[in-house]
Amino acid sequence: MLTSRTFVKRTRAGAVVKVVREHYLREDIPCGAAACRLCPPRPAGPGLGLEAQPSGAASSLCPGPHYLLPDTNLLLHQIDILEDPVIKNVIVLQTVLQEVRNRSAPVYKRIRDVIGNPEKHFYSFTNEHHRETYIEQKQGETSNDRNDRAIRVAVKWYNEHLKKMEDEEKIQVIFLTNDRINKEKALEEGITAYTCEEYIKSLIANPDLVDRLACVSDEGKEIESGKIIFPEHIPLSKLQQGIKAGIYLQGTYRASRDNYLEATVWVHGDTEENKEIIIQGLKHLNRAVHEDIVAVELLAKDEWVAPSSVVLQDDGQNEDDIENEEEKENILKTSVNKDMLRPTGKVVGIIKRNWRPFCGMLSKSQIKEARRHLFTPADRRIPRIRIETRQADRLEGQRIIVAIDGWPRNSRYPNGHFVKSLGSAGDKETETEVLLLEHDVPHQPFSQGVLSFLPKMPWSITEQDTKYREDLRHLYVCSVDPPGCTDIDDALHCREVENGNIEVGVHIADVSHFIRPGNALDEESAKRGTTVYLCEKRIDMVPELLSSNLCSLRSNVDRLAFSCIWEMNHKAEILKTRFTKSIINSKASLTYAEAQMRIDSATMNDDITTSLRGLNKLAKILKKKRIDKGALTLSSPEVRFHMDSETHDPIDLQTKELKETNSMVEEFMLLANVSVAQKIYDEFPEFALLRKHPAPPPSNYDILVKAAKSKNLEIKTDSAKALAESLDKAESPTFPYLNTLLRILTTRCMMQAVYFCSGMDNDFHHYGLASPIYTHFTSPIRRYADIIVHRLLAVAIGADSTYPELTDKHKLADMCKNLNYRHKMAQYAQRASVAFHTQLFFKSKGVVNEDAYVLFVRKNAVVVLIPKYGLEGTVFFEEKGKPTPRLDYNDEVLSLTVEDTTLRVFDKVKVNIMLDASNIQHQKIRMVLVEPKV
Repeated sequence: MLTSRTFVKRTRAGAVVKVVREHYLREDIPCGAAACRLCPPRPAGPGLGLEAQPSGAASSLCPGPHYLLPDTNLLLHQIDILEDPVIKNVIVLQTVLQEVRNRSAPVYKRIRDVIGNPEKHFYSFTNEHHRETYIEQKQGETSNDRNDRAIRVAVKWYNEHLKKMEDEEKIQVIFLTNDRINKEKALEEGITAYTCEEYIKSLIANPDLVDRLACVSDEGKEIESGKIIFPEHIPLSKLQQGIKAGIYLQGTYRASRDNYLEATVWVHGDTEENKEIIIQGLKHLNRAVHEDIVAVELLAKDEWVAPSSVVLQDDGQNEDDIENEEEKENILKTSVNKDMLRPTGKVVGIIKRNWRPFCGMLSKSQIKEARRHLFTPADRRIPRIRIETRQADRLEGQRIIVAIDGWPRNSRYPNGHFVKSLGSAGDKETETEVLLLEHDVPHQPFSQGVLSFLPKMPWSITEQDTKYREDLRHLYVCSVDPPGCTDIDDALHCREVENGNIEVGVHIADVSHFIRPGNALDEESAKRGTTVYLCEKRIDMVPELLSSNLCSLRSNVDRLAFSCIWEMNHKAEILKTRFTKSIINSKASLTYAEAQMRIDSATMNDDITTSLRGLNKLAKILKKKRIDKGALTLSSPEVRFHMDSETHDPIDLQTKELKETNSMVEEFMLLANVSVAQKIYDEFPEFALLRKHPAPPPSNYDILVKAAKSKNLEIKTDSAKALAESLDKAESPTFPYLNTLLRILTTRCMMQAVYFCSGMDNDFHHYGLASPIYTHFTSPIRRYADIIVHRLLAVAIGADSTYPELTDKHKLADMCKNLNYRHKMAQYAQRASVAFHTQLFFKSKGVVNEDAYVLFVRKNAVVVLIPKYGLEGTVFFEEKGKPTPRLDYNDEVLSLTVEDTTLRVFDKVKVNIMLDASNIQHQKIRMVLVEPKV
């Protein structure tokens, strides 16, 4: 049957047009109940439909067999409940799904996943196209009311329909809604309806589900209780007008890690002035949470403040000591000189909340039998959250996940609900999970949808594959990697050609052959952006079949590659460059140490060894050229853990030693990246994906210059070349480690390197490598940027076809944004993993004494580096409950005098290292100065 839906819409030019859409109504849409003989059989698809005998939790309100049918708001707010394994046999109406899709993409994805899970028996019913459940919108009825009515009509139809089944026990459909008016109307119409809370509380065997209820209060209720702490938020429509008119500024809210009464807002847009606005004090922060998009009003200039240097952690247990807060706010307002004042504002409204589920721990209430507790997030930038739970005793000492539901004006903290427990704090599995969740690293196993795009095994190279490829299997290609590496991205070869020149090839895994644009595998890899290496596990960007097998250039198997081949003379000058898709067969997978041994061996003269010697010789020349151009050789103390093979606990910790072969591989990778960058930019000047490293602003170097000066050394920072040369000269015969310390300090002055789209930027320079253009081509197994670069290069040489997104610079710019975010998060996650394993190591070691060097001097502490472990830590001189020593800080010569002992940058000291586990959530390495004695 055909009906038509009519609605009016306004065109861009402002005219109003009437739109008439055909709307088909059908009689053959099944109800989804397994026992139903009246409906046609269900088409095969995800999920198994509703059970004939609904299993699931027993309810005291409706003891008979029943299906549940939630409305839109319930689905949006209580998705944590619906995902619980206890809740089964739920009918999700098309009306509800469409509304959810329009209002929250993350919840829509979650409910689609639940519908697809055969164990949950969720059924999606197309009520808008069913002849008996479709309804027209009445005159004067809002679309919201129409949808509520459509949901009630569907519940009624289901109950009538299920009565016709021939079972002894009739199945009832229960309507779940938290909307008071909707529930009243449903009850008037003879429908059984409950609020989510009533139904969940009636589940006899599952009292703990109550904790997962989101506390969604009616706005009207909050005024009665408690006094108002925060100013009202201005509604969105008014904010948008205000932003247009320039009264308010829109930006991203960044809370401070060290001071919970302070935040900065990064203003969106290109304005140079007021880029960063300081917000200070509880009322001005006005319930914004880290990473929210907010609207800010600037304060008058005489109310501007300076960033505070005070460390304030929120440790208040009690809700009501707002007076105490005001005292703390006064600490912030200590006298500052006028130059330090920065633009200051207050948050007047929230444009978009960026809440996610937060990991952390329960701070159990001191009141016996209390149900309301505070939850302390692991991320210090997130405020504490008030939750209600009956299982506080069980959850104490556990890492748990909590979601925020809302933040009323009369509450010091936001309200939230318990989502799930991850396990005991301090436990290795649990802490790794927390680390991944907190750094937003996508780490769930790859879904069936993604895996379905992998090649079928056993895989082999077909005739089709060889068509556009050069067969390079005869070449003596080998790979050189760290020990235990299974995702081998790159391999090399080097041989002399007839005219006496040298041919060098870099062969990179052809990942883009297996990952085709736009499919689920491609989308998942793009979302992940990078492989994340933790101390004892790796979170792959692409499924293991590709990363460790088909794309990994292992020895003695045929593999598809993308090759960059140069012809060079003996001075390592490039005479010709060509790129080609190829087939290779690596003759050896070596570790750096094995490759080094071959190069140094007096007896080995086989083809692979000869090739390695040729590569090493050229690499040394290339490196010298690069350094002459001003490339920086910086140092960072990288650490390797030796793991116990049984328990996987770290038993030894040492800094990584770099061999000549590390440098050899790196030189050719850099060269390939530069060659490819130039090629794709020449072909696609508007949409090449490149990588740049901005030069740091001069003020970044202050600390380095002062530190060197304290040792009577001069560091020039006017160009990368001047910096590199002065670092090479900065030697001290009596203090050989000084040069490494200076290089470590220099690393801290650098900016972050970022991906960008060539059509959206005009500064391409890579400061650290002293290269005018650069990209990433050599690691497509572990970086998504390289896959895009492979696709661009393949189109440039005619080896593959293009697709619309590849040549859309705005899409590419968005992709770069995600890649930069994922890379940054991966870096932080790796550091957090090293920190956690370091803690495990010192937990088993007890207290140790080690040599250290002072890296930084602070007002009340010094930061030291322990070369043996590549470990950095802070030595504080103020301890709780002990008299504070006399401290004198001098920021010109970078020294701190504690009582009568002066500590300067680069001083050699001895420290005691131990694990401080007094705060189980934020365990830390504690360092105490042993020599000089203070």
